[in-house]
Amino acid sequence: MRVLVFCDDRWHPASVVKSGLDPLVDDGFEFTYIENMADWTPDMIKGFPVVILAKSNNFSSTDTTEWATEEAQSVFESYVQNGGGLLAIHSGTAGYMEANIIRGILGGVFTHHPEQCPVTVEAVDGHVITHGFEPFTLKDEHYFIEIDNNVDLCVFLASTSQHGRQPAGWVRIHGKGKVCVLTPGHNLDVWLHPSFQLLLRNSLNWLVKD
Repeated sequence: MRVLVFCDDRWHPASVVKSGLDPLVDDGFEFTYIENMADWTPDMIKGFPVVILAKSNNFSSTDTTEWATEEAQSVFESYVQNGGGLLAIHSGTAGYMEANIIRGILGGVFTHHPEQCPVTVEAVDGHVITHGFEPFTLKDEHYFIEIDNNVDLCVFLASTSQHGRQPAGWVRIHGKGKVCVLTPGHNLDVWLHPSFQLLLRNSLNWLVKD
């Protein structure tokens, strides 16, 4: 499966995303990376059945200008509406509170996080994405999320720390396309944990299945 990956921002280096996705190459996934949105053109998204958004609203790690103009967001809207799959991971939910189109696609966005601490991730619904999933606890940024009330979605994952409990994964249908969100993943240890690798694999497969 060919997957286009948007990654790299001021707080989340591309190296974490690349190293976290690399084990999935053995499962037949082929990843193409866009690290600087200045290098991206709308035509690039065509031909990929799935897109991963693992980038906050920065052009790159060295250019914190917001990339999510209304025109750029509309490309993602058209892509998903017409049947594309979108997987937003961790920072792919950050910086989009005022980016109404991206926010509308995701159904919820990051608001803040406390200092890194032990975070427990567990399944809360019997969704196919969590089949075989085992709970885990690792040091991470515990993302606090604002879910939009007017959006129909299914939360299948929760995260808990000393600071409380939050939705950590959900899916929704957007037009003819599918959307999946996973909020853990600041540190490479999280990406490489067998349970998170399972979530990544199952999410990507779910996004392309009829």
